[in-house]
Amino acid sequence: MTMNVPTIPLAKWINAFVNWLTQFNGFFNAITNFIGAIVNAFQWFFDLLPIWLFIILVLGVTYWALRKSKHWGLMVFELVGLLLIQNQGYWRDMTQTLTLVLTSSLIIVVIGIPLGIWMAKSRTVNLILKPILDFMQTMPAFVYLIPAVALFGIGMVPGVIASVIFALPPVVRMTNLGIKQVPEDLIEASDSFGSTGWQKLIKVQLPLAKTTLMSGVNQGMMLTLSMVVIASMIGAMGLGSQVYFAVGRNDAGSGFAAGISIVILAIILDRITQAFNKSKRDNIK
Repeated sequence: MTMNVPTIPLAKWINAFVNWLTQFNGFFNAITNFIGAIVNAFQWFFDLLPIWLFIILVLGVTYWALRKSKHWGLMVFELVGLLLIQNQGYWRDMTQTLTLVLTSSLIIVVIGIPLGIWMAKSRTVNLILKPILDFMQTMPAFVYLIPAVALFGIGMVPGVIASVIFALPPVVRMTNLGIKQVPEDLIEASDSFGSTGWQKLIKVQLPLAKTTLMSGVNQGMMLTLSMVVIASMIGAMGLGSQVYFAVGRNDAGSGFAAGISIVILAIILDRITQAFNKSKRDNIK
């Protein structure tokens, strides 16, 4: 004999909560306008730059970041890769994807680093945020699209919101880890010299945690880039939308061409952020 266990109406509760949130249209419209302004500013800048100048700027930033090692191979790859993207007709799609990645990365840095510092400083905050970060990191990324559309509509902004939620945990965790890994004897030495909590954070903890912190930023940026195809399902333009349209048309060639462009962009962003991390680590040494 089986017992009829009543079903917990979890889905109804979540739907009711999302519907309740839609009452605060003014708040979510303000967020939409703010993020939309950042997106438009990035895209305006990229549209303003001629392709040749954009490539020179990327090569210049790479040269400056790797000025000690003179890694010419990466610069050759960047030149060939960006020219290939332009040749395939995906240049503006690439800049739209870059806009989504940079906007999401800016937000996760502004939110994630202070949260990570707070976690390192407060045991209570650490206990509260740890399960929330676990939830954010393990929930399938597709699930974030549903409330994002309900609260922010369609377009680039909900794509940015979904990317931020998915990519925020590594930045918070790595900042927390970096602050906690600062040697205790250095903390005691700064205390003995009468440093305030703010001085200790700015002059001792953050400089020594910079390598770990930048690794978190690198991971977060790569996770935002992994969301571009998923975000295209809710109207975010860019290379992800080209892949999504190619799937709908069963066009393997266009899908792979757009996918290769995403790979090129991912490698460039990854190597540049790693180069900055390496140069900062060398300066500390």
